Amino acid sequence: MGMYKYIRQNLQNEYKERSEMLRGNLARWRDESPVQRINRPTNLARARELGYKAKQGILLYRVKVSKGLSKRKKVGGGRKPSKSGRFMTHKKSLQSIAEDRASRKAMNCEVLNSYYAGEDGSYKFFEVILFDRNNTSILNDGRFASLIEQRGRSFRGLTSSGRKHRGLSRKSFGNIKNRPGMKSHKAAN
Repeated sequence: MGMYKYIRQNLQNEYKERSEMLRGNLARWRDESPVQRINRPTNLARARELGYKAKQGILLYRVKVSKGLSKRKKVGGGRKPSKSGRFMTHKKSLQSIAEDRASRKAMNCEVLNSYYAGEDGSYKFFEVILFDRNNTSILNDGRFASLIEQRGRSFRGLTSSGRKHRGLSRKSFGNIKNRPGMKSHKAAN
């Protein structure tokens, strides 16, 4: 077995057993600011799968997102039962929200990808991988050539978690026009 397979198994066991080290990390992360710059990923195997490399121009942020539904600002809108709800579901996933927050914090960077880092009773933690558009080592790397022109990737749902709420992860009727490279039935005729 390779090194990354051992890392993956070790992290899965920590999550299952709620190890002392994981609980200590979660307690420390809870006290940090909501968007925190970090030096190295906690799950190296997952970060490498998503494009992380330890080189100049690649940044990592840990983002804390509160779990649960969002509260409506104003309840009004009539006496109908459908208008009396106070809590609404998010239109985006918590992971997409975390990517947006990290992108707002690092204005000169674009989101490459993100992954789950842990959760407690109140918060979910995600680690977001960003790359600097203006860094020369990134400009020379061929893997990032097509991504450099994509400004605001996380806000437009171009990352892997954003593609899910755009309806690109499943093949069903009505999603054909959303999926890249496919044409709608009306355009084909």
